[in-house]
Amino acid sequence: MRIICYRCNLRVPAGFSSIDSDFNCSNKPALLTALRTDIIYIYTSCVKRQRTKMPVSVTDFVWEQTNTKVCVTLPLKGIPSRSVDIVSMEHYLKVSYPPFLFETILFGKVDDTRSSAKLGNGVALLTLHKQESGLWPQLAIPESVDKASMCKFREEALVRSQERVKNEMEARAVQKRENQKYALDSMMKIEANGRQKIEDFKKNERRKVTEDIEHWKEAQHQVEAEGKKEEQVGDTQLPPAILHGQSAVTAKKALKSQKAIPTFRALPQKSQIIFEQKGCTPPPRPTSTISITFTPRVFPTALRESRVAEEEEWLKKQAEAQRIEDINDLELSNDEKDPKWLKEKGNKLFSSGCFQAAINAYTLAIRLNNKNHVLYSNRAACHLKLRNFHKAIEDSTRALDLLVPAVDVNAIARAKAYVRRGTAFCELQLFVEGNISSSINIQFHYPCRCKCE
Repeated sequence: MRIICYRCNLRVPAGFSSIDSDFNCSNKPALLTALRTDIIYIYTSCVKRQRTKMPVSVTDFVWEQTNTKVCVTLPLKGIPSRSVDIVSMEHYLKVSYPPFLFETILFGKVDDTRSSAKLGNGVALLTLHKQESGLWPQLAIPESVDKASMCKFREEALVRSQERVKNEMEARAVQKRENQKYALDSMMKIEANGRQKIEDFKKNERRKVTEDIEHWKEAQHQVEAEGKKEEQVGDTQLPPAILHGQSAVTAKKALKSQKAIPTFRALPQKSQIIFEQKGCTPPPRPTSTISITFTPRVFPTALRESRVAEEEEWLKKQAEAQRIEDINDLELSNDEKDPKWLKEKGNKLFSSGCFQAAINAYTLAIRLNNKNHVLYSNRAACHLKLRNFHKAIEDSTRALDLLVPAVDVNAIARAKAYVRRGTAFCELQLFVEGNISSSINIQFHYPCRCKCE
């Protein structure tokens, strides 16, 4: 939030709890109260500092209108978009981008809730929707209105703006509390439904187990009843056994043993059945050849007996030593073997328009030091100048691979690499791949210039 004294246009620094001596304002208690109460604009009769210049009024603006809206175009004159402050009310319009100021009392009323502003390409385009249809004879009220009335208009508009901002903040706070309450209620309902489902599942399981136990008891009762019936049937068959000289108990045991002994019959094997149905022997299995390949290795030992990490590190060192030895074989001076000197040489060649010579200098520097992202990014800029778009994409991608992790320190370098790669994609009609905003979250406040670091 910015706290600004309207009359002297002095801005209170963010995070200050008091006004220091450098902030020369004649009404410091009012500003201190504003810091405590979160008021955005302050209206005091402040005395400006001697070194502070008067704001420059913007007169070279363009406006046009229809029956329903008014469009005002203001030149930003090199001021970045982030420094532009806009206040719009029914009769009042103010656009401040120090040291320039555009302020006017509108001829008619506008709907500030539907008004919009677009900043870009060095201009600010303001679209104001009229409350009543019709054409205005001029943008501002006539100059014949006295200064006191204009000040009254201005102060009333700013007070309404403060009230609207305060109401919006309160509404957002209320909405946030309502959302939190709704989310809490929803979570409580979900948890209650989950507990209810668990209880229902337990009840169903208990009911199923109880039914299974009842069925088992009924089956046991049926088995006991059948056993009693068999005993009664056995008692009816005892007289012939007794006639042969056996006791009743012995006859019962013999009857039960005869019923308990099952009869078995030898079944034919499955293979015999298959052979009898087909009437022939199975054919032999087909033969085939299995090819086995081994992972190529530089070292003679087996992979299970080797230390992969140490071997890869050794191979990288060997390759780096071989690359440096190849460079030393070239007939180069001591300066030409310095990557920093070669980078500066390439930058000078790029500035003079010798893009191919700059590419050669950057290429030799990359052979000496292939871990410097600046060399790849600068060479991509040279390729863009020569319209070698595919090579520009490769160098920009390599530079982005080296700019890992993405932190604030390398944000500018990453932005340059993304812009150069996106430009190359767009020149190749690959607009989806060239969309920078879909790849990164970097806001550009200045126009991108193709300049080597």
